Amino acid sequence: MPKMYKHILITGGAGFIGSTIALKLVAQGCTITVLDCLTEQIHGKNPDNSELYNRIKGKVNFICGTVTSWEDWQKALQGQDAVIHLAAETGTGQSMYEIEKYCGTNIGGTALLLDILANGKTPIKKVIVAESRAIYGEGAYFCEDCGTVYPLARKESDMIGGDFAVKCPNCGKNVTLAATDESSKIHPTSVYGITKQVQGQLVHCVCRAIGIPSVSFRYQNVYGPGQSLKNPYTGILSIFSNSLRQNHDINIFEDGTESRDFVYIDDVADATILAIENEQCAYKAFNIGTGISVDVMTVAKYLKEFYKSESEIHVSGNFRLGDIRHNYADISLAREILGYEPKFTFKQGLKKFCEWVLTQPIEKDMYKKSLEEMKEKGLYK
Repeated sequence: MPKMYKHILITGGAGFIGSTIALKLVAQGCTITVLDCLTEQIHGKNPDNSELYNRIKGKVNFICGTVTSWEDWQKALQGQDAVIHLAAETGTGQSMYEIEKYCGTNIGGTALLLDILANGKTPIKKVIVAESRAIYGEGAYFCEDCGTVYPLARKESDMIGGDFAVKCPNCGKNVTLAATDESSKIHPTSVYGITKQVQGQLVHCVCRAIGIPSVSFRYQNVYGPGQSLKNPYTGILSIFSNSLRQNHDINIFEDGTESRDFVYIDDVADATILAIENEQCAYKAFNIGTGISVDVMTVAKYLKEFYKSESEIHVSGNFRLGDIRHNYADISLAREILGYEPKFTFKQGLKKFCEWVLTQPIEKDMYKKSLEEMKEKGLYK
């Protein structure tokens, strides 16, 4: 029921989050245009066989193009009221050795959009951009001596010795996880996180200067039906599911107690849509999660049981440089201004995800190959 914003462009709208938002907005009577390059890593060699692409096919105005093309942007922006800019290269690990690719798409593509908005005449009246919780790095912790602190990336020498704990950046003591709010220190530990930080900063800086309201979302670990099962670089639920269905053993990094704030796809889409008509959220950034952390071992055990897999779960002590230890979001700002409230508990959402996975073909397990790539670059230990 958006009133001011009937015509909306979604970049990356054939992706997991984008397609979900697109279908919800179509159901509300909006006319949606999608700009997406249908990358092979997400959609496979033949996009016509991609479930994500087929979800929106025929329901939106689709432009096969890239955000790194001026011409594609010009075409896609015509007649639009708002832009939801989701198109990006994703994957913390992969970003550490495909630096130009991540910077070119995530930062360069956003710069092109803003260049057009600043120098041309477009009907755009709002810009929404996806940042990421990755911009916080390790996020907020509590030190009994120093209070709230924002630790640096963990030392490789500590992790090689099996010490995966997060340390106080001031006194060096082990610290306790706290909720990370939007005012927390921004210091990403991966190239991906840096690009998402810059995306958000560029959008807010330029849009404020030219008088176009902007909103950014720091999504936590998004999961649910439609998540790519082909991409071995991101999404542990998909990666584990693909391996478990083939009875391949699961390698749990570090000690298995590392944790994430998993947020269901419908909650993410609903939160994003809430910002379209809300004029109070201009130039603000919002955490979108559940405010609860779940450890990786719990996830792996649940998935193994659900799929009745014969896989073994091994806690290897391996680790990837750039990975964070824990996180969970403080979502009070989104509650207060957007009226956001997550509707799905992790168990409810995970059950829906697993039931959907069982309806999908089993994809070739490329996870080991992705780790070998990182090992060759000295990023996987």
